[in-house]
Amino acid sequence: MKSHRVLERSQRGFSLIELMIVIAVIAILVGVGIPAWQAMTRSGNEAATTQSIDTIRKLQVQYAAKHQGNFAPTFDELIKILDFDPKFKGERPVVNGYIYSLKVQERTQSQPAFYSVNADPQVAEGITRTGDRHFYFDSTLSTIRQTEENRPAKADDPSI
Repeated sequence: MKSHRVLERSQRGFSLIELMIVIAVIAILVGVGIPAWQAMTRSGNEAATTQSIDTIRKLQVQYAAKHQGNFAPTFDELIKILDFDPKFKGERPVVNGYIYSLKVQERTQSQPAFYSVNADPQVAEGITRTGDRHFYFDSTLSTIRQTEENRPAKADDPSI
């Protein structure tokens, strides 16, 4: 009988202190892990955005070669004619946490055709922000421009 009682006491479970220590360790891991996860997500969104802008640049060059030097007026046109990613459907598509906008001016007698692309974070501030940088590219530039200020990027911002 005595050995049975000793066995029961030794198998009663965790003490309150042990449970509190486990909960504290889990809280520390979550506290460190969530900000790191969010930073990785923002970095991935920014990398995907620069790739998308580069793809838009290449597709606009292809489009202009087939349309007397004029650029595609909308993302929908790029999707229809050149099989661009359908996620870009619409006037201001949101892809990978960034809002894209496309502005196009047709060629005139005195000026060549022109287009510009802006990509701005869907959420630019706070803990839930989807990116830290704003991007810009136009048909006169050779590199993508970016800014970390909370405003759309423009042609005179630094290159990435």
